[in-house]
Amino acid sequence: MSGMIRGGQLDRSRQVALQVHEILRERILRVELVPGTVLSRASLQLEFGVSQTPVRDALMRLQEEGMVDVYPQYATVVAKIDVGHARQAQFLRLSIELEAVRRLTEERAAVTATELSEILLRQRAVATPDTYDRFDEIDREFHRHLYERTGIEQLWVNVRRQSVHLDRLRRLNLPMPGKMQTVLADHEAIVEGIRSGKADVATAALRKHLSGTLSIIDVISAEFPDYIRR
Repeated sequence: MSGMIRGGQLDRSRQVALQVHEILRERILRVELVPGTVLSRASLQLEFGVSQTPVRDALMRLQEEGMVDVYPQYATVVAKIDVGHARQAQFLRLSIELEAVRRLTEERAAVTATELSEILLRQRAVATPDTYDRFDEIDREFHRHLYERTGIEQLWVNVRRQSVHLDRLRRLNLPMPGKMQTVLADHEAIVEGIRSGKADVATAALRKHLSGTLSIIDVISAEFPDYIRR
């Protein structure tokens, strides 16, 4: 994985600092910018063609999210992945999504299962090493749909904000042999659990799925020892 910073195109009709933040955030989440990468303000200004202020504001946002470490008068560095924060995000997601799946199984089982099956079909089509990004995007769409069907869309926004370290761990896990196939099998089990109308079956499948990455944290840590803070 490369720590290089690639050029980004900005929409001048939108707030510049927000866009710089979004681009850098996505690069960090995808581990294109690996932990330890130095983010030079001068280089970022040159890359995006902006002044110092939007770059500073974007880096401050990333610091607030725990994605970079700022050393005054020295450097801004992409932060290591914090396993403690990842565990808290997993706890949050489990708390919300288990209840969401339980409700959907009892109230909108058939419709929800059909909609999730359509999302899963699209995810299967991009389960290749060349399409990790798209696979990951559809994975988020699958889970976001649970929130939308339950009528708790705003909680999805909050969960995404809290899940940066968990998402980065998942991104390291995704290219490992068999991971994408496991995700697809887990999603299929969740769909079928909902379709069956049996809340205990659906929630058990979801619990297994959301515990996958952290259950092999030792394996991920051994593979990427310089990326992770435990």
